[in-house]
Amino acid sequence: MNDSVAVDAKRILLRYGAPISVLDSIADEDRISFARTIARTSLPDREKALKKLLVEGGYVETPA
Repeated sequence: MNDSVAVDAKRILLRYGAPISVLDSIADEDRISFARTIARTSLPDREKALKKLLVEGGYVETPA
């Protein structure tokens, strides 16, 4: 996998609210997959969609 793709994916996920500490635990393949999903999501829904992906992937817990 091209490193620039992984870096761009990380930037996209950071832009829409992924915590840095969480991103460090996500494999590059998952980061890229999440970023592609977010890029296809309508702009107003991207933050919510990212949080849902992170919860479903087990990277973050649902807020209480």
